[in-house]
Amino acid sequence: MGGVSISLQRADEKTIAYVERLLEQNGLPSDDVAAKPDCFYIGYDDRERVGIGGIEIYGRDGLLRSVVIEQIAREHGFGTALCEALEREASVDGVETLYLLTTTASEFFATLDYVTIERSAVPEAIQQTTEFTELCPTTATCMKKTL
Repeated sequence: MGGVSISLQRADEKTIAYVERLLEQNGLPSDDVAAKPDCFYIGYDDRERVGIGGIEIYGRDGLLRSVVIEQIAREHGFGTALCEALEREASVDGVETLYLLTTTASEFFATLDYVTIERSAVPEAIQQTTEFTELCPTTATCMKKTL
């Protein structure tokens, strides 16, 4: 799988519909995407779109969210490459710790060194995001990674 790399492009008014559509196709929340398009990125393998992901930044903390790989591109290492690219982007923006909620991918994120934590251990600013307060069920696994 080595050698897979992804370049990121920030979503804009032309590409935000793609972000919403890919989230909806994969049963992930998209209700707040249009309100904060600058948080979302599209991952490209060369010129082909292979996935999306979002980073909401709150000082030194960030929320990794809405990570999805196109069905046709799965099982080729793009998920790992996308997360690594998003982590680099967050780090450049001053984020030291990333948090996430997942209902289906905790094993995947564990392979990327995310550790499961209690929701109550998450910083207040992250707990106040729509992802935490409205979009993800309380049964979702909460994880964090120090960058």
